Amino acid sequence: MRRFLDGWYPPFRRQRPTRVDTPLGRLVRYARRTRLMIGAALAVAPQFATARDALPIERLTLPPGFHVEVLSDQVPGARGMVLGPKGTLFVGSRAQGDVYAITLDPSRAYAAKVRTVASGLNMPVGVAMRNGALYISAVSRIVKLDDIENRLDNPGKPAVVYDKLPGESHHGWRYMAFGPDQRLYIGVGAPCNVCKRDENRYAMIGSIKPDGTDWRVVARGVRNTVGFDWQPGTNTLWFTDNGRDLLGDDVPDDKLNRLTRVGEHFGFPYCHAGDVSDPEFGQEKRCSAFTPPMAKLGAHVAALGMKFYTGKQFPEAYRGSIFIAEHGSWNRSRKVGYRVERVVLDTKGNVAKQEVFAQGWLGNDESVWGRPVDLLTLPDGSLLISDDYAGAIYRITYRKP
Repeated sequence: MRRFLDGWYPPFRRQRPTRVDTPLGRLVRYARRTRLMIGAALAVAPQFATARDALPIERLTLPPGFHVEVLSDQVPGARGMVLGPKGTLFVGSRAQGDVYAITLDPSRAYAAKVRTVASGLNMPVGVAMRNGALYISAVSRIVKLDDIENRLDNPGKPAVVYDKLPGESHHGWRYMAFGPDQRLYIGVGAPCNVCKRDENRYAMIGSIKPDGTDWRVVARGVRNTVGFDWQPGTNTLWFTDNGRDLLGDDVPDDKLNRLTRVGEHFGFPYCHAGDVSDPEFGQEKRCSAFTPPMAKLGAHVAALGMKFYTGKQFPEAYRGSIFIAEHGSWNRSRKVGYRVERVVLDTKGNVAKQEVFAQGWLGNDESVWGRPVDLLTLPDGSLLISDDYAGAIYRITYRKP
């Protein structure tokens, strides 16, 4: 009999009979262990089922009929998103250096499992898919994982596709996506707040073939874009662009731009927001020399991901709208952004209206619990939003009120 330190003696137990190692005995013991493990799993299951409830999504406000739920809160630093042909959601990150694969529940689009398919990369923000291969941005390099959806548990080492991008970390995180022409488009930010550098290498959007050859400059004078998409029907490239800092709380605006010709120049570093001459470089070139924005989005809102809504679940009026994730200000006296904006175009492709679609990540007391980054329309027409601050992916659905 064992004596405990406080003097308590356990009650008398009948001694168990000596175990006889027979096939029947082993089968019985296996059944008991399995029953215990299943019971333990069921006891823990409700905790996993309600993990998404830990985020205060009740603070988020959307138009009538729209509902938000947490797809997963187990995606640290969630940034760029892309959907694989077999329905796997791939998500990049920034400081974490990881790329995640999220298996969705076909019935509800909940995250059934989150895997890390790449790690140790340099700010792998951008992810793109082509022919079953996952392309990943890593500052100076573009790498890929072939046949990734059939190798989620053993993806192997990424192969280098292109390694001639600038290596500076300032605005070095790169959004990218395949365009309608099957070329990979890559945003390359300015390595500074404001500076003059080679316009064929910095502050621009470029593209390459899927095998990493034939680098081309697509747009110049783009300070830092972390989101772009092609308008359905026209295949015209639209993109967000972050305005410069240190000119005050309300100047200059972030921009929504539209590319009408290859090589078009959008003003940086000479002109900001279409009409704000830079104090240092503005005297060299007038704002009238550059392409103005299609819309001004507000100063310091940090407009990142943008997507045309291509689904059919939302009401007719929302189809073809542009949704923009505003990551939120970092150096303004009062915070702005931390929301998702909707931009409505008219029949001629011009901006007809701008309005807030989803907000509530920023509290009235300026407390912050989430920062939207990227957007993605699922095949069922629901809209996903990534959040690197909360490490989460949200799903927005619509049901007629």
